[in-house]
Amino acid sequence: MTNTALHAKPWYREPWPWFLMSLPATAVAAGLTTVWIAYQSADGLVVGDYYKEGLAINQTLERDDAARALALAATVKGEDGELVLTLAGHLTTYPGQLTLTLAHPTHQGMDHTLTLHYAGGSRYRATLPAMPDGKWHAQLTDAASTWRLAGVLHSPFKQAVTLSSGSAVHQPQGE
Repeated sequence: MTNTALHAKPWYREPWPWFLMSLPATAVAAGLTTVWIAYQSADGLVVGDYYKEGLAINQTLERDDAARALALAATVKGEDGELVLTLAGHLTTYPGQLTLTLAHPTHQGMDHTLTLHYAGGSRYRATLPAMPDGKWHAQLTDAASTWRLAGVLHSPFKQAVTLSSGSAVHQPQGE
């Protein structure tokens, strides 16, 4: 006859103390991992001076109104490593160049500013830099910043997108 009370295992050979200690140990490890990830991939502020940006909103709205008054719209599409833009509206002359700002929604360091050069008719072209796939906030202005078209683009820019004063519309292929 054996008595289990006489042959008790030491506590460290029992599974339950280890299981109970593993719960807080896992939480500590997860917390340290989170701190390490946050430190390694610190995001820059998208806008550094919020007050200044707030004061500039009236100018931005005036540029949107100017684009609306000219009935401006731009169709953007990537073709063979270039970004091709077609500008439509009530313009007397087409500007020699346009500025397209592609702003990443969360990483200011990934923003790109492209200078589009007039290619005849109503078309503009720029070399497309290497960019990761994803969502980009686009802002198109003339050299004098008298008007602005804005919208959302999705790289790799294979689908044509129409920018208008404050919005973007995806056009399905084949239409």
